[in-house]
Amino acid sequence: MGFLSSKTRQRLWHKRVLYTVSVFASLGTFLFGYDQGVMSGIITGPYFIEYFGAPSAIEIGTMVAVLEIGAFITSLASGRVGDILGRRKTLLIGAIVFTVGGTIQTFSVGFWTMVAGRFVSGCGVGLLSSIVPIYQSEISPPSHRGALACVEFTGNIIGYAVSVWTDYFCSYLESHLSWRLPLLVQCIIGFILAAGTLLIPESPRWLVDTGRDAEGLRVIASLHGDGADADAVEEEFREIKDRVMWEREYGEGRGYGTMWRKYKRRVLLAMSSQAFAQLNGINVISYYAPRVFEQAGWTGRAALLMTGLNSLFYVASTIPPWYLVDQWGRRPILLSGAAVMALSLFATGYFMWEAKAWTPNAVVVSVVVFNAAFGYSWGPVPWLYPPEIMPLTFRAKGVSLSTATNWAFNWLVGELTPVLQEWIEYRLYWMHGVFCCLSFLLVYFMYPETKGIALEDMDALFNEDSSTGYDESALPLRLSGETTHSHPTSEHALRTSIEEYGTRDTLHRPHSHGAHSYHSAWADGNDDVDEDEREREEVRGGDDSDDGDESRRGLLDERRRG
Repeated sequence: MGFLSSKTRQRLWHKRVLYTVSVFASLGTFLFGYDQGVMSGIITGPYFIEYFGAPSAIEIGTMVAVLEIGAFITSLASGRVGDILGRRKTLLIGAIVFTVGGTIQTFSVGFWTMVAGRFVSGCGVGLLSSIVPIYQSEISPPSHRGALACVEFTGNIIGYAVSVWTDYFCSYLESHLSWRLPLLVQCIIGFILAAGTLLIPESPRWLVDTGRDAEGLRVIASLHGDGADADAVEEEFREIKDRVMWEREYGEGRGYGTMWRKYKRRVLLAMSSQAFAQLNGINVISYYAPRVFEQAGWTGRAALLMTGLNSLFYVASTIPPWYLVDQWGRRPILLSGAAVMALSLFATGYFMWEAKAWTPNAVVVSVVVFNAAFGYSWGPVPWLYPPEIMPLTFRAKGVSLSTATNWAFNWLVGELTPVLQEWIEYRLYWMHGVFCCLSFLLVYFMYPETKGIALEDMDALFNEDSSTGYDESALPLRLSGETTHSHPTSEHALRTSIEEYGTRDTLHRPHSHGAHSYHSAWADGNDDVDEDEREREEVRGGDDSDDGDESRRGLLDERRRG
């Protein structure tokens, strides 16, 4: 009693490795959460206002939003950078660039120096915000992918909360350190991330895609399994390699044009998720929360305190998705979040319009509810959904486009909010409430559910590859107990999503000859695979007979009719 078996200890060790790597990668999201929040407090400080000569609303908007311009540019480039250099080196470059930008901000000597520092930091943020979700999705098994992506977003909001409270406590400093010190903190975190990227493993999917199979297999074994021969490791490696070999044999190229032609629907869904994450109004609060509370009646340090309290609720709201996103699914979370956010924004605008004695307290409540709703829904899921739905060969490019969309709308909201707060006042919140309603309709009618589906099975869900050789007959349905590999729920989740959300009937998977070509290539190209393993692969490959295909089709038809 009290002792664990060696296998149990191994499983716990591998889970610890997976979670540790995921949490550390989340430092990348911590950084851009911190950088988004840090400006909200210092722009209202008396020493900052004095030093920068009482900047106008347009100047404040520029200082805040120029970060998004840099992020937009590098997020577009991150797809190619991530494919060429790998996920880990892209993380390293992003962390270094961010730290340089933070240093320029800290020692800023005027308006344009601050703008330059924010722009450079934005370039680092663009790389980090694109590559961290890709890395996270590629190291995670389907059963944990949603939860780990939500942990990543929690890191983002913890960064935001830390920046808000740093601003609050530094506001007691009677010098220019009251705004320089919060900017310095981000440099320290950036240095830690840069150093740590030298210790984390590369994405196994990128390694396999670039022909480094043995390294990819070792990484999968260290993250997911009980050793390189475990069923889970073997199955995951085979699925990744199947997809890579199929793309090499049948693929039409890896450029943006090919991606748009073959996967237009997926690209548009990925981009729309990030666009509405911003249009739904979060950065009205994240960037300008103290100004919002001042507009509602709180003044000075009290507005900073309300912002800090709001950030604690915000962090807490990001924790339930750890457990719910892989149980409820992506759609219910997005739909419920959009509904609550819309109601909160309409209420905020109404309370400000009334301008009664109780307005300050009422606005605090509605803003807290709004932040909490965003924190469990449109905060994490738009970072999870794009890397899930894009195929391996276009994942970095597709996510770079979706992330660029995020930063483009991020810039738009950040630049216009101070002006709109003066021009249309309380109606600003009603405007974003309407966007929440539109996002609800988009998700309800257009977004398929991806819960529990392996990344290599997304083609079957979207059916955007019908001209290139996939068909349902070769999809390895594990519904009749034929295999006992790592993801027994993936195909069931796939069937459920197709039946429930009305995607097309034809399911896609590489034909059996594509699988055989993989087995042959793997055996020829990797000395690590011994003769016994080759025999096992041949036996498995032999299971894909025509009779087996017919029985699978019949079983699938029964499931659809049922």
